[in-house]
Formats: sequence, C-alpha cells, structure tokens
Amino acid sequence: MGAAYFYHLTRRPLQDTLPVLLDKARGAGWRIAVRGQSRDRMAWLDERLWLGGDDAFLPHGLAGGPHDALQPILLTTEAEAANTPSCVMAVDGAAVSPEEVQALERVCILFDGTDPEAVQHARVQWKTLTDAGCSAQYWSEESGRWEKKAEK
Repeated sequence: MGAAYFYHLTRRPLQDTLPVLLDKARGAGWRIAVRGQSRDRMAWLDERLWLGGDDAFLPHGLAGGPHDALQPILLTTEAEAANTPSCVMAVDGAAVSPEEVQALERVCILFDGTDPEAVQHARVQWKTLTDAGCSAQYWSEESGRWEKKAEK
C-alpha cells in the first residue's frame, strides 16, 4: 500500500521543485507519471525539464507520442498513464483517487502555497484520501528546507 505526500510549495516554484522530486523517484527505480489538468501546462513543463542541463537530465516524454509506454517519466493529463507508473506526481490540482494511492508506491501532490484556491483544493484532497484510509504526509518548505509537518 502506498502513501500520498503533499508538497506545499511556498519558496520554489513547481518547475524548480518537480525535477528534484523526479530525480529522487527515479533513484528509487520508479516509473513516474506527472499528471496535470492542461495539455499546454504539461508541454510547458516538458520544455522546462529539457532545459535542466546535462547534469540534471531526466529522461521523459509528453503523452501522445509513439513511445509513451517506454517513458521513465511521462507527462500527461490522463488518469491512466501508458508507462505503468509506480509513482504519480499530481500538479495543478489534478485528481487522485484513494484506490490509486493504495495501488501505487507513492503519489505526490504538489500545490502552490501562494494560491488560496490551490491550498483549499489540497486540503480537500488530504481529507478525502485520509478519510478513505490512505497514509498521507504533509511537507512544507516554509522554513527554507523541506520539513514533514503532519502525518496521518
């Protein structure tokens, strides 16, 4: 049974935080799906990941290509990712179900702490997932480094 990790972004934007988390997940040997709600936003993240430099290369692809099933990291807007991920990283309020959390190794929910709607949406996701019996952790970077602030 997996767990949901909530990342409250307040100091660094998504495009800076996501590569760090993707690198850690790849280090665990996982295939990852980065799930968003907008194809344009996923294309924008795809560009940012390619600009990471040689020392920070993260092999990935944008869903819709001929090799989606082979991608170690697949950026998608779909609930079912073709690369059969062990980890899903939900961004921009993308939906995550309790069944998914329980079936995967890890689900990471990254949300913009400067956006009150995103914070409220993350609270609803936390309650929905924990009420369904999912293990969850809340991480904050408010102090300047990531700290676990809550666990259920």
